Amino acid sequence: MKNDDGIYRRLQRHLDKQAVGFPKTKSGADIRLLKRLFSPDEAKLALYLSYRPSRINRVVEKASSEFDSGRTQSLLESMLMKGSIGWKKKDGVDHWFVMPLVIGMYEAQDGVPSRSFLLDAGAYMRTLDFGKSMLAVKPSQMRTIPINESVSAGHSVAAYDEIRSLIQNARGPFVAVKCICREAMAARKKPCTKTARVETCLGMNDMAEAGLRRGHGREVSREEALDILAQNEKDGLVLQPANEQKPEFVCSCCGCCCGMLTMLKMLPRPLDFWTTNFYAEVDPEKCTRCGKCKTRCQANAVRWKGPEKPAQINLKRCIGCGLCVTTCPSSAIRLHKKTAETAPPINEEALNDAIMANKKGPLAKTGMLLKVALRIRQ
Repeated sequence: MKNDDGIYRRLQRHLDKQAVGFPKTKSGADIRLLKRLFSPDEAKLALYLSYRPSRINRVVEKASSEFDSGRTQSLLESMLMKGSIGWKKKDGVDHWFVMPLVIGMYEAQDGVPSRSFLLDAGAYMRTLDFGKSMLAVKPSQMRTIPINESVSAGHSVAAYDEIRSLIQNARGPFVAVKCICREAMAARKKPCTKTARVETCLGMNDMAEAGLRRGHGREVSREEALDILAQNEKDGLVLQPANEQKPEFVCSCCGCCCGMLTMLKMLPRPLDFWTTNFYAEVDPEKCTRCGKCKTRCQANAVRWKGPEKPAQINLKRCIGCGLCVTTCPSSAIRLHKKTAETAPPINEEALNDAIMANKKGPLAKTGMLLKVALRIRQ
């Protein structure tokens, strides 16, 4: 073990005890990534933070045996600028917290992430250990909400499932940021097949304020935020805000680049690990078998049983995004609201508390993975 690896191993274990986790890997990809995100002193200070935001005076007090007040505040600022930890103001006071890799440290590289960082992060996130940890997160960190045009006047849609309501009810500010998933795929010479635009993700409220403090992202008005989302819908991107009633971001995702969607597409029953309140249904009498719904779908949920048969929706895979609804030339597809509606936690802290309460141990995670493997073979 190298001289400074010990502090990074301690940090890995500390992060792994948080709500989402940061598992150890046999390849050492976890330590290599942490070294890109934290200096040794920053790693020491991060040990005094948890996923629950702590007041600055509390952080200074806890770290006093290692660092004086000035050094602590300097290290906190340094980590924030690198997107390694989170910051927000509550009641006018700075609060600090550790973030998961996803959604958190990875997305906070929203300036100009280096190709080496993207490749190292990708190597870690493609490990079985990381995938197993992410699948065990319950409730999911993100939820899918239908694109605006797919929701008919007859639907009773809660504000947290309607994109315009989410933006209108947010206090602001708003920032448009580049999609790091598309940047990562471009670094691997695999450009997005859905859109050439990269500034498709939105941060708002506390997350936007943190991004602006780092000098990252482009501040936009409420109206421009809505315009960006409208164009994302036209491009065929899936709207995925945080799984919160008051989300701080909205991702617009594709099945070729998004880490979450690509992982879900590999699963036999993605809905076991995802949150949505809608599903699509085909009217067989209207279906013309044109195939546009299959092309539009980002979750591999559309299937045919034969060339003369109408399209069918696999309800174990449909994430209720509504992309197939708006491009069906015969209006054969409609969204339906699920009988049992899932109301998300109120905010980020409530979501993380819920994830922590449902956190699985190593044996439970392995058992979950075995169930997935058995379903794949069926």
